[in-house]
Amino acid sequence: MTSSPVARSKTEWFAAYSKMLLARMCEEKIREEYFKDEMKTPVHLGIGGEAIACGVHASVSRARGAHAVKSNTKYFGTYRNHSIFLATSDDTDSFFGEMYGKVTGCGKGKAGSMHMASPEHGLVATSAVVGTTIPLAVGSALGDAVLGRDGLSIVFFGDGAMEEGAFYESVNYAALEKLPVLFVCEDNDLAIHNFRRNRLGWKSTKDMVEGFRCLYDEGDGTDLKEVMEKTDRMIAEMKKQNMPGFLSFNYYRFLEHVGPLEDFKFGYRAKADQAEAKFDPIAKAEAFLKTQGVTDAEIEAEKKKHRARIDESVKRAQDAPFPPPNELYADVWAEDTPVRYM
Repeated sequence: MTSSPVARSKTEWFAAYSKMLLARMCEEKIREEYFKDEMKTPVHLGIGGEAIACGVHASVSRARGAHAVKSNTKYFGTYRNHSIFLATSDDTDSFFGEMYGKVTGCGKGKAGSMHMASPEHGLVATSAVVGTTIPLAVGSALGDAVLGRDGLSIVFFGDGAMEEGAFYESVNYAALEKLPVLFVCEDNDLAIHNFRRNRLGWKSTKDMVEGFRCLYDEGDGTDLKEVMEKTDRMIAEMKKQNMPGFLSFNYYRFLEHVGPLEDFKFGYRAKADQAEAKFDPIAKAEAFLKTQGVTDAEIEAEKKKHRARIDESVKRAQDAPFPPPNELYADVWAEDTPVRYM
């Protein structure tokens, strides 16, 4: 990548960190509340990977304008979607409303943790079925191309999704048509409990992706600064070369595949020391912020602010009503309205 990263102020770095911190604290709150058995949805927590979604979002928002919908930026994701939902919507009320299955949730209590969305903020869809939102993002980018819109579609997925046929078809078509789509792989080296070495037949993801005439870069997904700077360069190069892009960011998943607990007792992987900053994007971001002039007091104040906000959102969700029985029949069918593309 030849393009230079965007110069950022202390305020901008801190704002990106704040989003990441909010995602972490919301998931820590889920862990605290989950065994009270009021949240019935399965949860795939993303502790350890927050810098990827929040960093990409912060970079893209800067490049394309602060308001995702106005700048026609659309996001798609997986079941491990909490960071991107909170980064795009900044809505803890609808987040916890959905965790508790209440009418105040982003899906009116029917979507649960694995299908969070906020189309009004650019997050079009997330899905529990591996790989299924990758072709949706390509279709979104195709729509922008056909209609002549200056759009950008971004899809987040795990490394396990690269074993799906839809992945290859999607990257191939995006490259063939030179579509404005950014593929972002959140690579934790695992598909549930199975490591990459036991699953993938190719030697190099870089060589495989670049074989499709697709721009490629990779980096440390636990480093907020690196994620944002690599995204800066990728967005600039995609526009300059009129090609789709692919970013692969590695990270360490601290918790079990699904649920609020750890899973090291099963012996399939070693436990990392959470005290080691190299594994923890929050600790790493805080160390960087201090080099930019951010103080411990400012960091603690932000944590206190988020903690109060999260507690209030949880209380509102607990007090909110469940959806009525007839809600089962709402939002089932698409509106019978013809869509004209040409």
